[in-house]
Amino acid sequence: MSNSTIPFANYQSLSDEACQARILAAKASLGKRLVILGHHYQRSDVFQHADFTGDSLKLSRLAANSEADYIVFCGVHFMAEVADILSRPEQISILPDLAAGCSMADMATLARVERAWRELKAACDPDAVFTPVTYINSAADLKAFCGEHGGIVCTSSNAPKILEWSFAQREKVLFFPDQHLGRWSGYKMGIPLDEMVMWDWDLPLGGLTPEQISKARIILWKGLCSVHQMFQPQHIQRFREAHPDGLVISHPECSFEVCRESDFVGSTEYIIKTIAEAKPGTHWLVGTEFNLVNRLAEQFKDQGKTVQFMASTVCMCSTMARIDPQHLAWCLENLVAGQVVNRIAVPPGEAALARVALQRMLDAS
Repeated sequence: MSNSTIPFANYQSLSDEACQARILAAKASLGKRLVILGHHYQRSDVFQHADFTGDSLKLSRLAANSEADYIVFCGVHFMAEVADILSRPEQISILPDLAAGCSMADMATLARVERAWRELKAACDPDAVFTPVTYINSAADLKAFCGEHGGIVCTSSNAPKILEWSFAQREKVLFFPDQHLGRWSGYKMGIPLDEMVMWDWDLPLGGLTPEQISKARIILWKGLCSVHQMFQPQHIQRFREAHPDGLVISHPECSFEVCRESDFVGSTEYIIKTIAEAKPGTHWLVGTEFNLVNRLAEQFKDQGKTVQFMASTVCMCSTMARIDPQHLAWCLENLVAGQVVNRIAVPPGEAALARVALQRMLDAS
């Protein structure tokens, strides 16, 4: 066992092939002490090493129930935080590259949300009027904020149900960080579009008037996913012209216009399940991240299914793609040597409040 960390510089010039062999050797050495989690959007050369694959919440819960001492999350920062929050105290959560963040999550910081909460006091008492709802794609401190202020967490699959819970607590919702998931979920509940207004964190009172806030049922944060914003209604229109019998399925992080033009809208797990259960020979246009779509196209081609990426240009989750075979080999070989690199540890008080908001979600859904 080494007393010093192996530097990442030792791995930067390694070929992917050399890294793959070393990853397999490290996994074999660590055995059940290690679990590797691979998010659906992860690049294939890393995804292939995952012990569990899925969306962020599912993966964190699987890891917490495993025997592993070390949880290596091949995803992004907020996912590794959720794994740390939900795991047992003795388990250690690791992110192979700390630069693997989420641009959407970064759009709602604790400072911005706390300022919005203070500014809402000019129009009403937010603690009495608003239920704060944060998408799971957010930092741990925002989950803690929701835990502290009677709020809750949602996922892309349970957001409408979580909104129902939220309205049962208070008359309005402050929804962050993804405006599109909030708008689509509200729309599916029958809330008129003019009763959902957007909060621009760069403007006083979010760019809204007291009258707009008074009328609104949902205040949507001005946040979005850089991948899903690439998809446009014209992509769907061109597909339907070329393939009249084709089917369109989109993630609810897509714009309202794209969701409205789609035949199906749902989470990554829903997209996979829907295409898997479709009749052989069907043709799909899919509005979500490229690595997942590419994997589905390969998985179902033997059934005669055509799975097509929605945008005309390739758009991947570039921050998640920062986790490469070199970073994975580096963190695993350090574990073999008895060293932990890139540990993600949410402060205990923050984690406790975040767990409150997450538990409310699990109970409500």
